[in-house]
Amino acid sequence: MKICVIIPTYNEANAIANLVRKIKQQELEVVVVDDGSYDNTFRIAEDSGATVLHNPNNEGKGASLIKGFCYASGKDFDAVITMDGDGQHLPSEIPYFIRLAKYSNSGIFIGNRMLKRKDMPLIRILTNKLMSWFISSLAKQKIPDTQCGFRLIKKEVLKKIDLRTRKYETESEIIIQAARLGFKIESVLIKTIYKGEKSQINPIIDTMRFIKFILRELWITKS
Repeated sequence: MKICVIIPTYNEANAIANLVRKIKQQELEVVVVDDGSYDNTFRIAEDSGATVLHNPNNEGKGASLIKGFCYASGKDFDAVITMDGDGQHLPSEIPYFIRLAKYSNSGIFIGNRMLKRKDMPLIRILTNKLMSWFISSLAKQKIPDTQCGFRLIKKEVLKKIDLRTRKYETESEIIIQAARLGFKIESVLIKTIYKGEKSQINPIIDTMRFIKFILRELWITKS
């Protein structure tokens, strides 16, 4: 499979070089989408060998993913892998996704951290469980860790989904739209590394935005 790894970033100068280099060692193209960072993320990623797309302003993780998807759609990739830029996902686990995708008809493969959640903050565990229950209900498929950003998405899915959101809820929208289009979603057991990183999610604004998103999707489901 021809794979492109898309990494949305915002002020990840400390972690991005090591991440890009480890992925490049696997002979995969790396696309870093710099979401208006005010540090040296753009330059460091480029110097490390990544193709770098740039948002002049901070538009949101979803907007960065969509920009990466648009880039990949213009190339001859069989699938994209998405990873967070803060070093919480291990490049050494990328082959797990690719191996599974080669022999499965599923459209999306999502990392599952919930069985290897050592050092994961309790609030993150509880939040993930609650959100995963909501999204699984809407998708009508059991997805243990819907909030994991480590994913493989086949080109067939990217061609058919039409994303409307631009922030953190975009990852949930991808799942729901793909499921409604008839794509199966599988989980891949992974580890996640926590080193006390501060989440960039605004607990009030982003929670309210997610609730609004869920209510909209529930309305669509009932219509």
